[in-house]
Amino acid sequence: MSLECQLATTFKSCNTFHHFDRYSDILSPELIQQSFEKAGVATVRRRRLPLEAVLWSVVGMSLFRQQSVWDIANQLDIVLPDKQRFVAPSAVVQARQRLGEEGVKQVFKTMAAQSYKTSRFEKWCGLNLLAVDGVVWRTTDTPENHQEFKAQRNGGVENIYPKIRMVCLMELTSHQLVDSTFSDYRTNEMRLAEELIEQTPDHSLTIFDKGYYSTGLLHKWNKTGQERHWMLPVRKDFQCEVVHRYNRNDAIVAIKTTPQARKKFDELPEFIEARLVSKTIKGKKYQVLTSMRDGLRFPSEEIVELYRYRWEIELGYREMKQTLLDSEYTLRSKRPDMVKQELWGILLAYNLIRQVMTKASERLDSIWPNQLSFTSSAMAVTQYFAALPLTSPGNLPKHYKQLLQQISLFMLPARREDRRYPRWVKLKPKKYATNRKNASRLN
Repeated sequence: MSLECQLATTFKSCNTFHHFDRYSDILSPELIQQSFEKAGVATVRRRRLPLEAVLWSVVGMSLFRQQSVWDIANQLDIVLPDKQRFVAPSAVVQARQRLGEEGVKQVFKTMAAQSYKTSRFEKWCGLNLLAVDGVVWRTTDTPENHQEFKAQRNGGVENIYPKIRMVCLMELTSHQLVDSTFSDYRTNEMRLAEELIEQTPDHSLTIFDKGYYSTGLLHKWNKTGQERHWMLPVRKDFQCEVVHRYNRNDAIVAIKTTPQARKKFDELPEFIEARLVSKTIKGKKYQVLTSMRDGLRFPSEEIVELYRYRWEIELGYREMKQTLLDSEYTLRSKRPDMVKQELWGILLAYNLIRQVMTKASERLDSIWPNQLSFTSSAMAVTQYFAALPLTSPGNLPKHYKQLLQQISLFMLPARREDRRYPRWVKLKPKKYATNRKNASRLN
């Protein structure tokens, strides 16, 4: 073989060796390698399916929901060259097992933290708006999943599908996930929320549902870091002692903690101070408890109205389950370790799309990323991934720029503030059947 042919062959092998580098505009290879080293799965051995390629296959499981993992690995063209064009399906399964859960988890957490630092978000009174809430995922019906994740019980009878309980921390103006954690179905959401405290960004306001009322959790959330504020609505039976009153609807209150809470949280004092803001809307009184005690910096008129943004995290869960997973609520993996890996891959794929949408929104004036269509953006990103194997490396920056330009056109219409969706109260079924025809004759 001539020297020219040898150089051409070498250049071709080197060029295809880093096929997954084509996705560097979406997720940098340096970040992936750093995450693998942190997870303890990095290796110098080169296989036909390197761990970087397996990671993109796991992400592709969410983007290409109707295809098998084997088809995804071959379609993304991330397999290293060999005599055979395709890899065996069993090789993909073994590669996923080599990668494990921790590798994908660390990539998600590292990417989420880096994206939060580099992205530009809208703020309220100098605080980024965050929300915490739970969501449930359904796994396949296998004995291993039942033992690992547990199932719901109805009247003493266990549900057929094992489930996973997850709690996420989401930035509300972009719907980007800041952090996430999950466990078996019977784990309390407040215990999972405690695992998110360390990763909560400073100078932020986290909005909770009323079910997360725990003096220990809220006190620790506020005292960890700088200006990590919280707010949540309170129940009607909420008890407190007024310390200082700004006006009749705004006061600083002292809340007595329980001995059980002080035993669980060592630094929890006997009393904690918070701000209680009330507002009457259509004859109904609403009360919001918050750690933002500065009445001059944080106006009380806006605090109650601010709570409605908590529902943005519910929209994010809908985007993951209905749009990204095509309403196929049961995860496809069978083993518990692969189920966890798939779940981290779903969160990673969702954040990758949201990250691209955030960059696209920066091209527009006064447009938040959550004002762009996730459905259209997810379709554009999926098409971008499908076309990458056919794109020359020199044209990648141009195609990525076109992707951002395309997504910036997917603006949603303005939300109608006057729309209302009252809950439909169904009548309780009667114990005995009634004959309306005979009843009318008696009258």
